[in-house]
Amino acid sequence: MNMLASQVKEFSDRLLPRIPSFSNWCSTVICAPYALLHSAVEAFVNSGVYIGAQNMSWHESGAFTGEVSAAQLVDLGVKHVIIGHSERRELYGETDASVNKKVIAALDRNLCPILCVGESLIQREIGVTNDLVSMQVKAALHGVGEQNLSRVIVAYEPIWAIGTGLTATPEDAQNVCAMIRSVLSSLYSDKTAQAITIQYGGSMNENNASALLAQPDIDGGLIGGASLKPDTFAAIVNAANQ
Repeated sequence: MNMLASQVKEFSDRLLPRIPSFSNWCSTVICAPYALLHSAVEAFVNSGVYIGAQNMSWHESGAFTGEVSAAQLVDLGVKHVIIGHSERRELYGETDASVNKKVIAALDRNLCPILCVGESLIQREIGVTNDLVSMQVKAALHGVGEQNLSRVIVAYEPIWAIGTGLTATPEDAQNVCAMIRSVLSSLYSDKTAQAITIQYGGSMNENNASALLAQPDIDGGLIGGASLKPDTFAAIVNAANQ
């Protein structure tokens, strides 16, 4: 919940000259608050940067005051949507069941879901990271056919590393991302699992991006605070393009 519509064009003017457009190696997506989506779509038109939303309803339409549907996002020109972010789960009661409904609703409207999974510090310390994250992945993708999986991005975001300055080591992050790919392989096929983009989303910044992205099962980053600074965000994008 950052920035104003009046600031979006200035942000795009500062960011775009610093990143490659239409890269063969890296897609860049900016997921803006609902109130900024129209301004963001306009500011980044024909730039190679996609615009996504931070959440959506699984309902198509109706008496759901304050909610935003997949169809409304598509109508704005939005291509991606974050689903199941840890803040939505922790602060607003998002459940594995509601995440699953949103993933299916997004795919039905040809949106690309960025599915977030991850454990808390306590869960990590008691050793249930793999079991918990595996369950989150399986629950979120229940009923999703293999033909649709290619449009899903999975973001591993350890809750203990979000906004805290703490970051999983590249090896620890790789281990969980590799486990996620193994789960996808068991649910679908090795070929399908290898084609899925798996992101790391725990305080990735310009200093640690290269080491994290060098891991074989970390295909990208879900960037938080660092994305608000064009220079810093550009450095991460450029690291992903190496």
